[in-house]
Amino acid sequence: MTFRVVRAGASPADEFTAFMREAAPQLARTAWLLCGDEHQADELVQRALTKTWLKWSTARERDPLAYARRVLANQRIDLWRRRRREIVTDPHTLPERSALAGGVDQQADRDQLVRALATLTPRQRRIVVLRHLVGLSEREVADDLDVSLGTVKSTASRGLAQLRSVLGAADLSTTEEEAGR
Repeated sequence: MTFRVVRAGASPADEFTAFMREAAPQLARTAWLLCGDEHQADELVQRALTKTWLKWSTARERDPLAYARRVLANQRIDLWRRRRREIVTDPHTLPERSALAGGVDQQADRDQLVRALATLTPRQRRIVVLRHLVGLSEREVADDLDVSLGTVKSTASRGLAQLRSVLGAADLSTTEEEAGR
């Protein structure tokens, strides 16, 4: 989904307000998938929107959503660099999947996905999230992250293989637990 600015006499502030209303939920989802923490994701979105507003005259000329997504990804990189001591929890030490039915299972699936994403390198995670969870094309991801198309393809392939391995191992351990009961 791209957001195009309509210049029907609206002020830049009104244009940005309309953009922010439409783009904020999508940016929040992307941020959460990139960092796995709701509060950190909110902060990333706020920073990305602030930087997008400061460069609104540039961002509005092309695709402001792509501009904001790129700022968001760059903010995540900067945050990661500043917090090299960030604690990454070993997925094997986290509680196992809930046995409750309904929405809890869906939440458990999301948690399992976030844990699996945490096993990827930061570059793999960014590319897999933008390509497969946000739904951008390979070309859009390459443009957003300023990398080559080949880098997107190879990194996405390796990242997906890692996710399949981690998620497959989680499914296997769940199946073994259920068989032991």
